[in-house]
Amino acid sequence: MNKISRFEEYKVLLYRILLVYFFYFVARLLFFLYNTDLIQIDSVGDYLRLYYHGIAFDNTAILYVNLLFIVFSILPFVVNMRKGYQKFLFYLYFVTNLVAYATNFVDFIYYRFNFGRSTIAMFESLKNESNKGLLFFNFLIHYWHVFVLFFVIAFAWVYLYKKVKLQPKPIGSILKYFITSVLFFLLIITLSIGAIRGDFKKSTRPINLIDASRYVSNSAQADVVLNTPFAIIRTMFSNSFKKVNLVTSATIDSLVVPIKQYRNNPPTKPNVVIFILESNAREYYGCMNPDTKIPNYKSYTPFVDSLAQHSLVFANAYSNGYKSIHAVSSVLAGIPSFKDAFTSSPYPKQKTESLVSTLESEGYSTSFFHGAPNGSMGFLGYGNILGIDHYYGKTEYNNDADFDGVWGIWDEPFFQFFETNLNQQKQPFMATLFSVSSHEPYKIPEKYKGKFPEGNVNIHKCIGYTDYALKQFFKKAKTQLWFKNTIFVMVGDHGNTIYYDEYKKEFNKNSVAMLIYDPNEKYVGVNKDWAQQIDIYPTILDMIGYQKPFRSWGRSLVGDTQVKPFVVRYSANMYQFFSGDYICTFDGKKAIGFYAKEDKGLAHNLIAQRNADMDLLETRCKAFIQDYMERVMDKKLDK
Repeated sequence: MNKISRFEEYKVLLYRILLVYFFYFVARLLFFLYNTDLIQIDSVGDYLRLYYHGIAFDNTAILYVNLLFIVFSILPFVVNMRKGYQKFLFYLYFVTNLVAYATNFVDFIYYRFNFGRSTIAMFESLKNESNKGLLFFNFLIHYWHVFVLFFVIAFAWVYLYKKVKLQPKPIGSILKYFITSVLFFLLIITLSIGAIRGDFKKSTRPINLIDASRYVSNSAQADVVLNTPFAIIRTMFSNSFKKVNLVTSATIDSLVVPIKQYRNNPPTKPNVVIFILESNAREYYGCMNPDTKIPNYKSYTPFVDSLAQHSLVFANAYSNGYKSIHAVSSVLAGIPSFKDAFTSSPYPKQKTESLVSTLESEGYSTSFFHGAPNGSMGFLGYGNILGIDHYYGKTEYNNDADFDGVWGIWDEPFFQFFETNLNQQKQPFMATLFSVSSHEPYKIPEKYKGKFPEGNVNIHKCIGYTDYALKQFFKKAKTQLWFKNTIFVMVGDHGNTIYYDEYKKEFNKNSVAMLIYDPNEKYVGVNKDWAQQIDIYPTILDMIGYQKPFRSWGRSLVGDTQVKPFVVRYSANMYQFFSGDYICTFDGKKAIGFYAKEDKGLAHNLIAQRNADMDLLETRCKAFIQDYMERVMDKKLDK
């Protein structure tokens, strides 16, 4: 009698997994056919291109759903080929796969109402419905053809699965069987984890919903790239978004003022250049620490410190999130991130009024530069959602000799590439650059070894290198005709390694560098009011004299008289709202603490000594969170 090897089992496993890919291909095609009037795809070639990019998202969904099936199929059990064990695998395979697969069919119809792939938010909505049975019955009656399609395809799937079977045969060498099993188990699990993430690159986080927008010419095409199980899985643990009803709409309008309108300056059209600087905490900048009185303080940014003498510096600026992608939505769209990132939630793919859209309505061209592999950090996908005209990444730079080996192109040459490209752009333009070099593993180019102070923590020399890259950029840029007619913004995306005890206090965590430079020196000085990333969007519009109403949770830092300076963020598992003389900590429904702004370690809770200022601060926090949740979840970010 022939003896079986594990390779026959692996071939059968591969066949079964490839069946899943085939039926996901069928589901994607049916999804498009049901919604051709809503999703514009110009040719079969375009559809196949979208399908090709969708395979990465299929990988994640399929391997998540089938992970248990794969594990049980490759464990070194000598019972694997027995009829009873194969029957167990059959039921495990189809129970998990058909439940996940069915969600694609729901979106054949639900997409016409939701205009997006269903996410975990769909179940949150259904949870509050008391007539779930009636809703399901109505869906069954009105869209019977979807159910028929599902069961026909499920029957075909079962039929094809059973066409290839493992026949019970005796095992050869038990030792050989076990060794090969362990080796292939490790290999298959490693490959599966890489596929679930989206790739094996260190420089990217696991792919998310916004990554589907990297490959599209219009936003609806992203839903062809995606599949519904992926959308549900990726938002399953990233949806702390819940509506609250804590204050009246009149209170929101008076305290939050979500629709801003400024008439402080005459309309102008200067260029706008924004540097979002990786890990550039306020701690590293001498120009932003004039009053901290830190013993033996040392700055690592000599160029920016000199530029600050001709700039408007914000000495109390904070990030509105704690990851790089949070900074992009905060700076360009004025949308902060709290417990879960807005960009990783079920809600980023919606029409959004932003610095991009408002400036484009005024005739600006827009671009985004990031020296990492194209699409890294989700910037390309989110940029497409915002409507940025052009994206320039490592691909467009096209010279791997300047690749740092981990994250992207070194800052100095990429900043020069940025400057060269700006010289070719038609004015007015808005261009954003996100730096990469001030990131772990905290390296600088070999030729600059010893040029920048090592400092006291690993990042200090990298901060010095990025500061030098900025110096070289400005050295060339100031010779260009567009330079004098440009507003420059520099802002850190989030904090990083802390050295001074002053910045280890809760109050100072994620304080970031932030300044605005106008070559005409219209705005100069040190602003010690509360400031944050979401203020950049309205500040720029105020400075250029944009006089139409626009949505913004931030405030102009150079002319807003309606909203008092404030900072909102999420840290230590709670909301924190800074304004006036106090910090309010908030659990989502009520204040749980008040602290004097001098109490930077948040050591002395003053809630027992509440006063009118504290009450108002709590109301402002309630109003902000209520309006934020409602606008994000109801897709009102364009109003």
